[in-house]
Amino acid sequence: MALASLLTNASPASPILGEAADPPPHHPAKARRVIQIFLQGGLSQVDTFDYKPELERLHGKSVPGEQKPQAFMGKVGLLHKPHFAFQQRGESGLWVSDLFPHIAGVADELTVIRSLWSGTGNHTPATYEANSGFRTLGFPAAGTWISYGLGCEVDNLPTFVVIPDSRSLPTGAANNWSSGFLPARHQGVALSTSGPPVRNLNPSSDVDGKTQAARFAALAELNRQHLAERGPDDALQSRIRSYELAARMQLAVPEAADLAKESAATLAMYGVEKKECADFARSCLLSRRLIERGVRFVQLWSGAAFGSEVHWDAHGSVPDNHRREASKIDQPVAALLRDLRQRGLLDDTLVIFNTEFGRTPYAESAGDKAGPGRDHNPDVFSVWLAGGGLKHGIAFGRSDDIGWKVAENAVDTHDFHATILHLLGIDHTRLTYYHNGIRRRLTNVHGHVVSDLLA
Repeated sequence: MALASLLTNASPASPILGEAADPPPHHPAKARRVIQIFLQGGLSQVDTFDYKPELERLHGKSVPGEQKPQAFMGKVGLLHKPHFAFQQRGESGLWVSDLFPHIAGVADELTVIRSLWSGTGNHTPATYEANSGFRTLGFPAAGTWISYGLGCEVDNLPTFVVIPDSRSLPTGAANNWSSGFLPARHQGVALSTSGPPVRNLNPSSDVDGKTQAARFAALAELNRQHLAERGPDDALQSRIRSYELAARMQLAVPEAADLAKESAATLAMYGVEKKECADFARSCLLSRRLIERGVRFVQLWSGAAFGSEVHWDAHGSVPDNHRREASKIDQPVAALLRDLRQRGLLDDTLVIFNTEFGRTPYAESAGDKAGPGRDHNPDVFSVWLAGGGLKHGIAFGRSDDIGWKVAENAVDTHDFHATILHLLGIDHTRLTYYHNGIRRRLTNVHGHVVSDLLA
């Protein structure tokens, strides 16, 4: 029926309102939409965005002081200097290492947080925490909360879209973009950058529009009868809505995913033709096309499931691991920021570049040498934001002299989420959902807006 309606209705797609009991915006929004780039495995802050000259001086020595770290893997090794050279970049003078030469070129757009910390050094719960605010299953992802609160600007594309790494789904798969206890229709919709963007979206054989519309009408009637007999059922209602959305997506998704409509200069800027970064380049370009068409939250994953050895978990060798992964994303991410700026979209789009935790300033034990691998470090790491409502070209917070722990202006996951919601016009304490006797929210009972980041 949705498809039949589309075929006879020439009007543009209409917005779908959010469902929050206390509907946002609660204050003027600086950003209307979000693109999140998540690096699974743990990006090393001391090799990328947090320059520590003291590591040069102390290279090959033990961690100073009486307090000694506890290793997550193996034994604590000796301190290791940065594996990549650092330089101050742009007019802002932000320190960015040579691992990301293209991102370094847009340093003046970045708002770097060097004092984020996580409550766990275990990958899977830390990833859940970074995405949902909780370390266990069953809680809605940030994109789901935003869908629930703000709704979608159009009715022919999902509010929350996920683009996994082309090599595999992440560890935890769809749990990372789950609707949790929120209505199921707000769960993230995963797209692919190779083959059909959505599996099983279109019929396996050609069907004329009249027959297809009749099939949809019959299915919709059966669903309505079933719903009337059984009473309200979120799973069934959400499934009905998902089929209706799928019908509308049959027209909208192929058009949005058609990168051939982009200019040769744009494709080259993203690196679509380069073997090492083609997949992620398509993901970044698709993200821009989706937000242009009304998608509210797009999440891109860099890093496949653990066990595949293609992620950011650099236990064996930071240079080998990080060079391989950075070569896939550096040019496309920088191109995305430049493209958004050129098109006037960055002023009201929030770009997030984050990871579940950082890495240690000391090497994993390699006898009497400082080896090339680094262990997990949840006690401090670096992420960055870019876009609407932020001070650009700044670094907030500080780690200690060796990049081991937070030294100034600690930011936890709840603070991070509260700030993101604030930029979207949402008071994180008012976006709630009553579940099992508790009025739940993305930030649990914690979090404050990091106002020093705001323009």
